[in-house]
Formats: sequence, C-alpha cells, structure tokens
Amino acid sequence: MKEIIFVTGGQRSGKSRYAQSMAESLSDNPVYLATARRWDEDFENRIRRHQADRGEQWQTIEKDKEISSLDLSGKTVLLDCITLWLTNIFHDNGYDLNKSVEEAKAEWSKFVEQDFQLIVVSNEIGMCLHAPDEVSRHFTDLQGWINQYIATHADKVVAMISGIPLQLK
Repeated sequence: MKEIIFVTGGQRSGKSRYAQSMAESLSDNPVYLATARRWDEDFENRIRRHQADRGEQWQTIEKDKEISSLDLSGKTVLLDCITLWLTNIFHDNGYDLNKSVEEAKAEWSKFVEQDFQLIVVSNEIGMCLHAPDEVSRHFTDLQGWINQYIATHADKVVAMISGIPLQLK
C-alpha cells in the first residue's frame, strides 16, 4: 500500500485542490495532516478556507513539526504543506539553514517509514525573483533542497501550473 505522491507548484496553482481530489478518490476517509501554525488573522482565514473545502469524511490532524510521531499506517494521508512545515522548523532553529536541513531530512525519513498512501503538497518558491535578504535566501535554499529530497524518494511527482497537473515522475 505504501505510496508517496509529491504535488508541487507555485502559490495558487491548484496544488491543494488537486491533492484533495486525489485523496478523496483513493479513500472514503482520508486524513488531512495540517502543518500550519496560527501565526496571525490571515493564517486563521486561510485555515478556515481549507477546512470549508473539505467534507465530513476527512479526519484532520494538526501537527506543526513532529510528523513522525503520528501513527498513520494503513491510511490515505494528505500532508498540506511542506512549506509551512519547513517554516516552523526554520523559525524554531533560529533561521539556521544547516540545522534546519538536517532536522527536516531526519524527521521526513522517520515519517515515511510508515505503510500509508501519502500525498504531499509543497511550493516551488525559487522560481521567481532572487530574495533580497539572507534569511529569505536561506529559506528558499531549504525549501528547494527538501523538495528535491522528497521528490527523489517519491513514487510520483506532479507539478501544478495554472491548475493543470503535469506528471514529472
């Protein structure tokens, strides 16, 4: 049953909608693993919008960092999203890039030892303007390296562009 499907793309490219539809086609009772922290009112509104998009068949679990602590074996899981998960790791590590890369890879490797169908949503943030400050450039590096790490180990990789899925792997 183990399968990892990585869905990546730009902001508002249709990643979450596509991943949610996929999870619903694979399971009558999928799990939504939310990694967002409630930073401010804007994030609260985003969380409410995502919740409203899901039906009652969904089980929602909120876990901002220690995703490997969850037992999700035998389930279909939609993890949304890697970018917010990495934001939490990067913030908690005092914006230390190397420490954050090591922690994220270690946590991810433990998490995917489970026997589950996993759909992972992430953002491609390095495809635009070069970040103007060091912390932002380091986060872009972190995001890119972890996306590569996840995609390398995924069974399927889908890039979303303007709501259109493009299967890469």
